Amino acid sequence: MAYGLILVMLLSAVFWALPKCKSDQPENNTNALKIPTVPVPNFSGDSAFAYVKKQVDFGPRVPGTAAHKACAAWLVESFKGFGMTVIEQPFKANTYFGTLDAVNIIAQYKPELSNRILLCAHWDSRHIADKDTKNKDKAILGADDGGSGVAVLLELARMVNETPVNIGIDFICFDAEDLGDDRLANPNQSVMLQNPQNTDKTWCLGSQYWSQNLHKPGYTAKFGILFDMVGAIGARFPREGFSVDKATEIVNKIWGVAAELKYNDLFVNIRGGNITDDHLFVMRGTQIPTVDIIGMPKEPPTFGDHHHTHFDNLSIIDSEVMRKVGQVAATVIYRTAAVPQ
Repeated sequence: MAYGLILVMLLSAVFWALPKCKSDQPENNTNALKIPTVPVPNFSGDSAFAYVKKQVDFGPRVPGTAAHKACAAWLVESFKGFGMTVIEQPFKANTYFGTLDAVNIIAQYKPELSNRILLCAHWDSRHIADKDTKNKDKAILGADDGGSGVAVLLELARMVNETPVNIGIDFICFDAEDLGDDRLANPNQSVMLQNPQNTDKTWCLGSQYWSQNLHKPGYTAKFGILFDMVGAIGARFPREGFSVDKATEIVNKIWGVAAELKYNDLFVNIRGGNITDDHLFVMRGTQIPTVDIIGMPKEPPTFGDHHHTHFDNLSIIDSEVMRKVGQVAATVIYRTAAVPQ
């Protein structure tokens, strides 16, 4: 018994003398972190702000106007300048007030790669200021509602051109998103009660057209991110409802990265309403899980006071908000590209 006790004590001493290396070795666990931590370039909020200003300087970008045509040419040349292959997709926007000439702008990064992600925004601005108290029938500048999302796309395009990433990216600027008829959103309208789909089909005409006429037959992507109203002072981004329901994993990744970067005050961990936006038609037409990062700063989650008013001008744009949104997106992009296919 004494010998056995001594042997046990010796073995115990040897065991506790062994180095503790568990924390230095990765576990063979399939549930371990699947998106590696990788170096991510810094997203420039100042550069994004300059892109918003350039769009606003054209004036309201309503289809059929000279400002719209000039801005389209600038967007095409800008994406080409970042090394993108650009496709212009013209279509007829059948709005509730008439038919207008519109165009989706599709900028492809590394079009030869089959492993792709989709980043999108709308580039048109609203034709009326229907939520304003004056000049309600005049077009708005759309600095936030349209301009800020496009600015984030442009800065991300510049970033991947300067710091290449091993994944294909499609930057799509949808046209004719903001020409819908808000009167159909009135719950007292019998047309809505008879056919709920009528409430959304006057909106997002560019993404509706694209989803039915893909720029490449059989096009698909791992996921998509839509940027809409992502630049205003005091912005907050709750988890948009359709995104939560149909793109849960990607929502969790985006808001998880935001939490890691300590942007919880911006990407708030609450559910927002279901918003009829371009991501809805992308998912209906392609089944690509697509998340809408959309500003809803008021409680309960709803749009800011500048929405569809003439206050949506350059004075409400915050470069720091766009920097944070862009940094979250860039982190998701570079980490996704680092996962072996």
